[in-house]
Amino acid sequence: QLQASGGGLVQAGGSLKLSCTASGRTFSNADMGWFRQAPGKERELVAAISRSSLNTYYADSVKGRFTISRDNAKNTVYLQMSSLKPEDTAVYSCAATYSGSLYYTNSYSSWGQGTQVTVSS
Repeated sequence: QLQASGGGLVQAGGSLKLSCTASGRTFSNADMGWFRQAPGKERELVAAISRSSLNTYYADSVKGRFTISRDNAKNTVYLQMSSLKPEDTAVYSCAATYSGSLYYTNSYSSWGQGTQVTVSS
């Protein structure tokens, strides 16, 4: 199971740090991703990190502003979001993939409930 937390309301230019804690399957065997979905839009892979943290991915829209990291000892993946923009408003969810590429949404098989992030202008 995956549980995301840390969302909230923030002004444009502000920061938030999301956390996603895993239980059940061995966390260190999973590549992890953060996704977001805004009303009326498709779900988007925002950032991903490999099980060893050696490889990361960022969507162009968040490069330089978001940082993904993980702590395998705590079974937790983080998403540090800075310089937030109103267009970052969405429900953010974490997901795990135990096989396949971390760059592709279809690889992810375990999903957590989302946390709402709202950025006001």
